[in-house]
Amino acid sequence: MSSSSAVVVGGGIGGLAAAIGLRLAGWDVTVVERAAVLDDAGAGISLAANGMRALAALGVGERIEAASRRQYTGGTRTPDGRRLAAMDGRALERELGAPIVGIPRADLHRILREALPAGALVISGEPAEVTGTPDRPRVRFGDTTLDADLVVAADGIHSRIRRGLFPGHPGAVYSGSTVLRAITDRPIEGLTSDFELTWGHGAEFGHIAFPDGRAEWHAVLNAPAGLRHPDPLAVLRRRFARWHEPVPALLAATLPEAVLHHDIHELATPLPSYAVGRIALLGDAAHAMTPFLGQGACQALEDAVTLAAAVADSRTVEGGLVHYDAQRRPRSQTVARDARRAGRMGQQLTNPLAVGLRNAAIRLTPPGAMMRTVLRHADWTPPRIGERAA
Repeated sequence: MSSSSAVVVGGGIGGLAAAIGLRLAGWDVTVVERAAVLDDAGAGISLAANGMRALAALGVGERIEAASRRQYTGGTRTPDGRRLAAMDGRALERELGAPIVGIPRADLHRILREALPAGALVISGEPAEVTGTPDRPRVRFGDTTLDADLVVAADGIHSRIRRGLFPGHPGAVYSGSTVLRAITDRPIEGLTSDFELTWGHGAEFGHIAFPDGRAEWHAVLNAPAGLRHPDPLAVLRRRFARWHEPVPALLAATLPEAVLHHDIHELATPLPSYAVGRIALLGDAAHAMTPFLGQGACQALEDAVTLAAAVADSRTVEGGLVHYDAQRRPRSQTVARDARRAGRMGQQLTNPLAVGLRNAAIRLTPPGAMMRTVLRHADWTPPRIGERAA
């Protein structure tokens, strides 16, 4: 393959991972990111075994593990603290050969950035756009234009590049849920679980514990799109005051200015393709999904490894992207559909009778069946990233 230059638009998790993978495959890569600091860098993230396998394939798995806390204990509860399902992270690790971990997003971004050479990441300060044609794309931002043999659109949920490629697609839509989250300002004494979710009526509260004793928490609520509060932390402290510990303790250990608030959008209408000509869509730009399976970032990491392997193994960029689309679109769109269903049966459920029936069903589900549900999404084997064909 004579092509060797790629431009990745978007310096989030998926974009950085794609750049690392393409460099491993022998490409010259430039990442163009508009923001010096990502707007969700003050949050945390769980990475399931498939995400960790992808990071290992990119050569950064050990550094990620060193900055993470493995998730062995926790599960799902009701607001009064009763257990619905227990988490057995050690059993999952034995089954999959990789752990589930929790890590601050800022640390994950830093490790991915440090895996790229100096100058590979360009902070544009403004959105980038693709000019030319899909078969001969160029990326322009400000007064700069970059020629590219491959353009990777990793520009997020509201991707401008996706809109240009599929102008008739409805784009991202509001899911009906909004999320508030933050990292605590101090370690939480007596935090005994690594990861936990609590389901109320139209509400979910969860936390991810970090190695230093701090934790990230998130509160997901049914709400109209765009609803904001002058003091969101005060609203949450009232809303969850009677929920079991450590929910009130997590909120008490949070600074008001640390709270992030985002409405949850998704691509409810699946895309017909993740590739057009020499342009590939990746991560949220391709399959933005709700967070109820914790698979958004993991699917982007799978995309990155698969894309790098596909273009390395193909004689042409276009042929590699056909293979990438065939490998990634069915799986990622299935995960997105399952995440939407999980939200409807989990956080978004409000009818008291339906909530009671769901809780009873979860308590009666054998652990083996629970394990198989997790394995359906987390069991993934990355392709080998080889040097590109000559």
